[in-house]
Amino acid sequence: MTSPVISLTDAALSLDGNAGRVDILHGISLDVQKGETLGLVGPSGSGKSSLLMLMGGLERASGGRITALGQDLTNMTEDQLARFRRDHMGVVFQSFHLIPTMTALENVATPLELAGHKDAFARARAELEAVGLASRADHYPSQMSGGEQQRVALARASAPRPRILLADEPTGNLDGSNGTAIIELLFGLRDKHGATLVLVTHSDELAARCDRVIRLRDGRIDTDAATKAEAAE
Repeated sequence: MTSPVISLTDAALSLDGNAGRVDILHGISLDVQKGETLGLVGPSGSGKSSLLMLMGGLERASGGRITALGQDLTNMTEDQLARFRRDHMGVVFQSFHLIPTMTALENVATPLELAGHKDAFARARAELEAVGLASRADHYPSQMSGGEQQRVALARASAPRPRILLADEPTGNLDGSNGTAIIELLFGLRDKHGATLVLVTHSDELAARCDRVIRLRDGRIDTDAATKAEAAE
């Protein structure tokens, strides 16, 4: 049996807030296999996005161990984590996170340039074409709709050919038709590059398309939900 692409062992996350230290995640143990599409669902505040951030090394675990592609994220420095994400992960956020002073083409090409790809702009243009935005390559984020900006974000995430795709509510700021189009593109990019996909969603329809769904409640995996699902089968 092959090693999991992502593995969490008793992972915990606590953050300091105005009211003191807040425990966000408690003892999460979970393996994600190569090529799997995993959905993270649960009520607001259950820890879905925080768990995704741990998987991507965007939050530092307070306890336990997290590995990705056999590398121990919990022992990496911030610079090492940034390089690891650059080389192996694509991340799509709800709020796009495009650089407003750069065109769509520059937003996609810049991470490739930083990673040393000599064909950065050619690859970026091909990825924009793949998401239907070839004609918008020279437009700035302020000149594009929300759906178009999320397409640019998808192109940026997929351009490095990542082995892991992480998506945090990728349709959360979009209307129904744009959301559906983004999901089709996200799954298409996953298939095109053979990536492992982990996504946070409130959508039951989107969760149903995943190979496996993990439901969180109060910072823990909801084992009752898993038991009910197995009984229904």
